[in-house]
Amino acid sequence: MRSIDLNGLTWRKSSYSNPDGGACLEVAEAVPSLTPVRDSKDTTRTPLLLSTAAWAAFVGGVRRGALPG
Repeated sequence: MRSIDLNGLTWRKSSYSNPDGGACLEVAEAVPSLTPVRDSKDTTRTPLLLSTAAWAAFVGGVRRGALPG
């Protein structure tokens, strides 16, 4: 398994996050072929590392309203 250094990444809040500070995701886009995703309320937890294809599919599902609630 390869090691990925996530220190120093620039995180941005997802535009689909709750504006009231509830369900908030942050993403970083500086890792080739991966999209790190974390909970903005607990940034000390290890981020999820999604393939760029998996992240694109997730965002597409959100846009279409196709994800289970």
